[in-house]
Parts: sequence; C-alpha cells; structure tokens
Amino acid sequence: MRLTLQGLNDSAAWKNANIALPKNDLQKMRENTAKNPKWVHFGAGNIFRGFIAALQQRLLDEGLDDTGIIAAETFDYEIIRKIYEPFDCLTLMVTLHASGNMDMNVIASIAEGIRADSSDESEWAKLKAIFVKPSLQMVSYTITEKGYALRDMKGELLPVVVSDMKAGPDSPKHAMSVTASLLLERFRAGAKPIAVVSMDNCSHNGEKLRGSVLEVAKAWVDNGFVDKEFYAWISDESQVSFPWSMIDKITPRPSDVVEAEIKKLGVEDMSPVITNRNTYIAPFVNAEAPQYLVIEDNFPNGRPALEKAGVYMTDRDTVNKTERMKVTTCLNPLHTALAVYGCMLGYKKIADEMNDPELKKLVELIGYKEGLPVVTDPKILDPKKFIDEVVGERLPNSFLPDTPQRIATDTSQKIPVRFGETLKSYVADKMDIKSLIAIPLALAGWLRYLDGTDDNGEAMSVSSDPMLETLQSELKKPDGLKEILSNKHIFGVNLYEAGLGEKVEGLYRELKAGKGAVRSVLKKYLG
Repeated sequence: MRLTLQGLNDSAAWKNANIALPKNDLQKMRENTAKNPKWVHFGAGNIFRGFIAALQQRLLDEGLDDTGIIAAETFDYEIIRKIYEPFDCLTLMVTLHASGNMDMNVIASIAEGIRADSSDESEWAKLKAIFVKPSLQMVSYTITEKGYALRDMKGELLPVVVSDMKAGPDSPKHAMSVTASLLLERFRAGAKPIAVVSMDNCSHNGEKLRGSVLEVAKAWVDNGFVDKEFYAWISDESQVSFPWSMIDKITPRPSDVVEAEIKKLGVEDMSPVITNRNTYIAPFVNAEAPQYLVIEDNFPNGRPALEKAGVYMTDRDTVNKTERMKVTTCLNPLHTALAVYGCMLGYKKIADEMNDPELKKLVELIGYKEGLPVVTDPKILDPKKFIDEVVGERLPNSFLPDTPQRIATDTSQKIPVRFGETLKSYVADKMDIKSLIAIPLALAGWLRYLDGTDDNGEAMSVSSDPMLETLQSELKKPDGLKEILSNKHIFGVNLYEAGLGEKVEGLYRELKAGKGAVRSVLKKYLG
C-alpha cells in the first residue's frame, strides 16, 4: 500500500489493515478549494497535519464543508518537497492511546502544499492568487512562538526583519513580513475582510501575531512603500481580525515503534526524513488522543463550522482563562517539574517518571493541592477533570516519546508564568504561601539542575536556555543564590518578599548535599 491518491484506490487493502480512509470526494474537494479557497495555514508540521487538518477532515467527512486547507511553509521548504509532494499531501495519522492501542486514519483535507518563498516566482504567485480571492476566510499559523518574534533577546530587530522593512513588500523573508505582504495583495484587490489566527501554543498568541504584522506594515508606510490606508485597514479588527486561541495536543517526533507497526501493516515508504534545517518528520504523525482547541469567535468573512469538529468557539476572555488554566496550573507546571527532576534522575521519557512514586506525588501536589485553590476557571473546561486527564492518561502514556530533556529547554522563560502566576495569586489572596512544598521543590530542583550534574554526581547535559550562562555564573557567587531568588523577572515575584525565599534556598542546599541528595530530598518531603 502506498500513501498516495492512487494508492488509496485499493480501499480493501487499507480496510484489512484497519486504517480508516476519508469519506469525502477528494478530487471534488481539491477542485472546490482551487476555485474558492477558504483557509490557508502557515506551518506545515506535525501539529497542523495531526490536529488542525484532522478537524477539517472531520467536517469534510460529515458533509459540513466542501473545501480543504492550503498549507504554506515559511521556514523549511523541504517539508513540502519530501513529505507533501511525494504523498499527494496525504498524512497517515496514528493516535496513541495510553492503553497501548493505536488508531490509524488517513488525513486528506490538505488540498495543496506551497513553499511560502517569495524568491520562488511560481510558488509566490500561487499564494498571491489565493489571497486576493473573496472566498478566503481565514489564515492560521503553527510556526512556534519564535516565528512571530521580530526582535532578539536584546530587543533589537532581527537582521532579516530590518532587511524586509527596508526592501518593502515585494520580496519578504520573515513570516510576519510574508503575512503583511499577502494581506497587502488582498487590500489592493478590494480589501475583503479576513481572520488571521495564531494556533500556536503561546499566551496571547493573537496579540503577538497582530503586533508583529502591524509593526512590519507600519515600517512600510513610514518608508514610503504603502499608503496609510493599508495600515488603517489592517488595524481595523472588523476587517482584519486576529483571534486569540489556546491549543493543546502533544505531537512528538515520529516514533520508531509506530513506524515499525505501519510497515508491518504493509504501508510503504513511511520512513522519517531529517531536513537540512534539522526537522525530523515523517509521512505519518503520531500523537496522543486528548486534544483541545479554543478560539475567539471573531471571523469577519465567515469560517468553517469548527465547533462541529470539537473546537470551542468562544470569546477572548474565555480563551485567555483557558490558556491561563493550562499554563499556570493544570499542565505546564507539572511538565516543568518532571523535566528538571527527570534529567537529574536519569529518565529519558516523561511517561516513565509517572511510575516514580515521589515524582508522581510531586506533580499531583503541584496540580491538585497547591494549584487548584487559585486556578483560573474558564467554565468551558473543568480544571480538576483536566488535571485528572493529565495525571491519569496523558503524562503516563508510554507511547508518547517525549523527553524531560526537551521539556527542560528554555525553562527560565517559562518559570514566571508556570509558577510565578500561582505565587502571585497566593500573595494577592493573602493565602498561606509558606505552606507550599511542591512548588518550592520544583523551583529549587530547577536551580539544582543548572549545576549540570545528575544525582550520581556525574556530568549531565543541560538543555539550551537564553539565561543559562548567566544563572550558572551567578550560582557560583557567594550571594548569587539570593540575587536569583529575589529576581522578579525570573520568578514573577521576589521570593523573599513573597515569603518563600528562605524555603527555596534551604531546599536548594539540601539538593546539593552530595551524591543521592536529590532522591533523598524527594523521599524526605514526598515519601
């Protein structure tokens, strides 16, 4: 069996392999999309193929839509050449259940894959032709949080952004400049309304997207490339909206176990590829079953019936509350705690850590006992049930090859939100912050992790972090620890002023007491 349009014709073979096929007319869908495109998505990777494209496939299968999604890749053009084109834009979706079962189905809602490369005349012309179509309702993104950034860590404009601003809209390189340029095409063709939707896993994602696109557009106005009327149009959210969203689904790199199972079923050419930009990607996507997408319902030119595919369509405040619930209480703090302790204790998979009684208790305390009392309740999702699923199903799922080393990346940037917001709530609500133990253990554990040695005292790789060298250097100074613990930018609060500085300081020193100290401390406080 081959994952191509022609290969799908052998429906009996796919059925025998227990792989579900699309129910809609693929050729008709592609014809309809070419004539009247409704949806373009930037970012052709796994979260898009395994989650967002699957939502549209559900609408197509149920006869609730008749067009697909046009995928555009702004960063790694090899994804289109090596994963989209050879497989006719089809994806084999593998859902990994905590029980060990796998469900497989073919996603065929992607009508076309395009390289969003302004230096490629043919590909760029395709995108411009799509953006001037009145039928286009939405543009969405999964390009990671870095994809929206116009500036470096020092706050200075990136060289590529400076170049785009000086060169004008004809040959943009940065994803935000590409967006602004294509919206300019739409403005010049009649200024039909459109929604520009970030679906990336970052807080206030719509705000980040809007701010970056407007900054590029403003620079073009100032440099005389475009009229101020364009900037007025793109700034008017009744014409060009930037809805906020919250997305949650783990789609890790392709699993060797999944690849072997697919090959055993008789599907050919499923091996992953590694692109020149170090993207590890395969014709299949493996992912967990739980998934959440909450979107602010602000689409001035209409939209697909996403709510009928399981998307929560709501208002901006609810999106923000749902994001806050997940990031500050119900998932992300648990992930970070497991990451730093997992690295020190030699774990290679997050799932294996959930079989460790002390680590399991650590995340349960962070979520249930210390987080829930101050959780933001979005009402559309129940926070306790969300944690129940995280602790009982998602984190223990051994079929998800997620590593503590990956999760530990950029922890300094995550701490103020993942833990700092909860600490702020304790202070604001005048709650007994000194009663906390699991959150202080997580913070002290992170600082101990920065030492670069595991619990056996052996050298350990520390994941990349923009503050790594600064923090490691500070920890070597006599008063460095106090300086770090009093830094509001790192923890969201001055831990000493909040009432936790001495506790975290003490736990850190206990964790550094020698070989085996990390395990001893966990047993002492969590055993």
